[in-house]
Amino acid sequence: MIEVANVSKRYGSIQALDGIHFNIDEGSCFGLVGPNGAGKSTLMKILSGVLQSFEGDIIVHDDSVVRDRLKVKRKLGYIPQDLCLEETLTARENLGYFGSLYGLKGKVLKRRSEEVLEQIGLKDRGKDKVLTFSGGMKRRLNIGCALLHKPSIVVMDEPTVGIDPQSRNSIFSIINQLKADGSTIIYSSHYMEEVEHLCDSIGLIDKGTLVECGTMDELLHKHNKPSLFISGHQLNQELLSAHGHVQPKGDGFLLESETPLAALQNVIEEFRLHNIEPRRLELYHPKLEDIFFNLTGTQLRDS
Repeated sequence: MIEVANVSKRYGSIQALDGIHFNIDEGSCFGLVGPNGAGKSTLMKILSGVLQSFEGDIIVHDDSVVRDRLKVKRKLGYIPQDLCLEETLTARENLGYFGSLYGLKGKVLKRRSEEVLEQIGLKDRGKDKVLTFSGGMKRRLNIGCALLHKPSIVVMDEPTVGIDPQSRNSIFSIINQLKADGSTIIYSSHYMEEVEHLCDSIGLIDKGTLVECGTMDELLHKHNKPSLFISGHQLNQELLSAHGHVQPKGDGFLLESETPLAALQNVIEEFRLHNIEPRRLELYHPKLEDIFFNLTGTQLRDS
């Protein structure tokens, strides 16, 4: 198990992290979600040992990041948000360099490099220089460099930023294989749909504070608000407010009610009375992004 124990970090007058505490089960995929600047990358760098000056501690399989930093680093594969590749070298040469940093050499390093190229779908591009790669291929190679020593814990900081859907799906396949092999994955993103798809448990972070943590089912059950989604040209917030709490959402309105079926019937009768034809009228099930917005007032893609 991994325990993040009251971790705080300041950059001058800026409180990047403020008393962050949560646990991650071994063999699970934990998603850390928040907008740009929320503190996700800072926490990832602390966990991976890149940042060594902070308050609190992180315990990884009984080893402390503070006291046993090198022991913890041997268990981790860290994939930073920024690419750490030498573009004038080939894919194999990049893997060889990073493998040597993990203490691999000779036949073991050569074998692992070939296995990783296969794993990330670049077996036929091993001899090509990285500068000839697409953005998605570079992202996959960046991941591969962190997997050479077969880490039990893989830390991924925004691994799909700026890539096309096909490359994103390739990275998802790599992650799903890591999960199937029993790796513990810590995955940060501001793309909520990715986290919903990949992760077993989720932490929501905003302005350096962990605002909520739990499994997807736990979060939805705790914060579920029965509601209707209604859209149409003739609608206005005042008309709907007689039937529950109303707030704008997308191209329509979200109407919250403790009795959504009764509210649905009442709204239909109201529309008939005023000869209104809605474009959409449906029961709405909240998503993780709705929970985040209700807790913080912040959209995940706000910077």
